[in-house]
Amino acid sequence: MEAFDRQIVQLLGNDGRLSFTDLGRLTGMSTSAVHQRVRRLEERGVIKGYRAVLDYEAADIPLTAMVSVTPVDPAAPDDVPDRLRHLEEIDSCFSVAGEESYVLKVRVASPGRLEELLARIRAAAAVTTHTTVVLSTPWEDRCVMRPELDQPPVGDN
Repeated sequence: MEAFDRQIVQLLGNDGRLSFTDLGRLTGMSTSAVHQRVRRLEERGVIKGYRAVLDYEAADIPLTAMVSVTPVDPAAPDDVPDRLRHLEEIDSCFSVAGEESYVLKVRVASPGRLEELLARIRAAAAVTTHTTVVLSTPWEDRCVMRPELDQPPVGDN
């Protein structure tokens, strides 16, 4: 990916509401050039969409936990993500290497709700769980783009 594209992705990743005019000002490109690049990034699937960033405290779901899951029967089909997709408290599902098969990021209103969710996870997917409760979140959901060290932005392509 070119340096300008990386810069655009980084800027939109941090603020998806930036206008093409603002993106042009921040990158030194014309508005039309930025618009074309964003459209190509969307067509290529680099930019998959735009979303609201929530304040989970204000949304009354302040408790975040990471739940590691391991199938009770290692020979069972690997369909844990499909079995858990309907549980809306699960924010993310990560396939991981190690003793566990998946790590789930969950958000709930209280410890009691977490306990209920864990029971539903175990029942729905036939897994054991290991849970880590998040105490605070200094930062989250950063848009991390490794810059190309040998290609600084030049010109208005």
